[in-house]
Amino acid sequence: IIKTNDSGLSLLVPPFRADVQREVDVIEEILRIYGFNTVKVPLNLHANIPYSTKINPEQVRNIVSDLLSSNGFYEIMNNSLTKSEYTDLIEELDASENIDIINPLSQELNVMRQSLLFSGLENIAYNQNRKNMNIKFYEFGKTYHKRKEQNIENQHLHILVSGRIKAKNWDVDNKNVDFYYLKGRVEHILNRLGLSSTNSESINNYGFSQGLMYTFKNKRLVCFGQIDKPLSDKFGIKSDVFAADFNWDLILDLLVHNNIKYKEVSKFPEVRRDLSLLIDESISFDELRSIATSTDNNILRSVDLFDVYEGNKLPKGKKSYALSFVMADKTRTLTDQEVDKVMEKLIRAFTDKVGAELR
Repeated sequence: IIKTNDSGLSLLVPPFRADVQREVDVIEEILRIYGFNTVKVPLNLHANIPYSTKINPEQVRNIVSDLLSSNGFYEIMNNSLTKSEYTDLIEELDASENIDIINPLSQELNVMRQSLLFSGLENIAYNQNRKNMNIKFYEFGKTYHKRKEQNIENQHLHILVSGRIKAKNWDVDNKNVDFYYLKGRVEHILNRLGLSSTNSESINNYGFSQGLMYTFKNKRLVCFGQIDKPLSDKFGIKSDVFAADFNWDLILDLLVHNNIKYKEVSKFPEVRRDLSLLIDESISFDELRSIATSTDNNILRSVDLFDVYEGNKLPKGKKSYALSFVMADKTRTLTDQEVDKVMEKLIRAFTDKVGAELR
C-alpha cells in the first residue's frame, strides 16, 4: 500500500516482508523493479573512510586469537575463582594478596585467581585423562591481587603446550613440543604485533623450572619456559608442560606508542660471513648478539646462531658457537674490504669482552 503526500512517501509493508525495515530497503526494492542495469553509474564515486589512530584492544586480541587458532591452538575460558591452596604451590605468590570470597559456593572456588596457570593445568589434566594428549591452549584473562587494601586487576595472555607438535601420522615427524617450539610461538606473536624486547634473562621462578623472561625498559613483557615437574605432577599431568605468560596490559600500552615504519626492500645484495667461537659455558647467544649490534649498527643487519657444540674435544667449561653475520647497505654494494673491516671489529670485541677464541 502506497500513499503520497506533500511530506513524502508513506508505505505499509506487508507482514511477510520482514526484511524491509529501513528506508534503504525500500530504495532497494524500487531499484530491483526498475532495474539496476538502467541506473547510470557516475564516473567519480566519493566515499568517506573512517580512520583512527587509537588502539582497539578487542581488535588486537582478535589478531592474536586468529594467529594462534590458525596454528592449531584452542582458546579456553576458565572461571576467575579458584581454590586458595593453589597459592601455596608457587613460592612467589603471596597468600596475603588473595581476594577472598565472602560466601564461596565451595572450597574449590573460594578466592580470585592470582595466576592463570593453575586452571590451565587443570584443563591439561582433564584432557589427558580422556586420551587427548596433544595440548595447545591459550587464554585471555585477568589476575587479581589485594595490595594495601586495594584490589588490582591485570590482563594476561597465557599459552600452554604439551605432547606432540602434530598428531601422529606416517609422514609426520613425531616430535614433542619443547622450549624452542614455544619460543617460536612467543616471538611469532611479538613480531605480528610489531613489538620486540630490549632484554632477556633466564628465570626459574613463578612455576618455571627453566625459562626466559623478555623485558621492555625493565618491565616484564613475557615469561615462558618449562613448568616445574613437581608442580605439574600435583595435577596428575603425564608429560612435560611448557607455558608462556604475556603481560597484556603492557603490550596494549606499547602498541599505543608503537609506530611501524615501512622500509623499502634493498636492491643491493647481502653478504654473509661466519665465525666459530670458543667461549665459556656461561656466555649466552643474547650476550654475543648484543656485543655484535653495539659494535656495528651501520651495515650489520642480523646475527644468528646456527651450530652449538659441547663435547670432550673442547676444554672443560667451554663450548663452541657458530655465528652467522649478514651485512648489507641499502644504497650500494659492499666491498670485501668493508666487510673484512667489520669482521675484524667483531672478532676484537668478542675477544675483549667475553674472552672468545676463534676455532
